[in-house]
This record gives sequence, C-alpha cells and structure tokens, in this order.
Amino acid sequence: MARARKPKQGPAARQALTVSHRERLVAELRADPALAAAYLNAAAEDGDPRVYLVALRTVAEAEGMAKVAKAAGVPRESLYRALSPSGNPRFATLHAILRAAGLRLAVERA
Repeated sequence: MARARKPKQGPAARQALTVSHRERLVAELRADPALAAAYLNAAAEDGDPRVYLVALRTVAEAEGMAKVAKAAGVPRESLYRALSPSGNPRFATLHAILRAAGLRLAVERA
C-alpha cells in the first residue's frame, strides 16, 4: 500500500492559505450588499460608537473609499480621518457615507 504524502508545511504554503479576517470581511461585504446593513445594525446594537465607526469604515472600504468620498462630497483624506479610531464625524458625514453605500439610517422603537 502506498503511503500518502504530506503537503509541504513551509511558510509559503501557509501564506497561500491565509487571509486576514478584515480582508475576508471586506470581500464578503463587497459581494453581498445586504450583509452591510446587517453588519452595521449589529455594530449599532453594541452601544459603543467606536465599534460603529470601525464597522462603517469597513463598509466604506468594501464600497471603495474614493467612490464613497466622492459620492459623500468629502475629500478622501477627510473620510479616512472621520472614520479613524479617534475620528468624530458629523451626522451629515455619516448620512452621506450611508447614502453613498446605498444604505439609510432608520430608527425603531426598542
């Protein structure tokens, strides 16, 4: 009976199979626009504005930061700054980013 060969275990073999969580999330959001709404709703339920900003930045990256910035009417650098961990975007900026991503803000009774 022939013995099965083990696949090569070097760093190059592992690197080819490895994808960062963020890269995978951006790819999934890009492929499924409805997922972006669910992702942002889940981030909003967390109650921490920093979590929501990170989620919004991820959605903007999935849409393409340059495209979102242009549609939102803000410079790309300002968009990166507004969505940074220390950012504090205005409501108008948040609204424009959501609109550029094909989303809208909704409020519902708890």
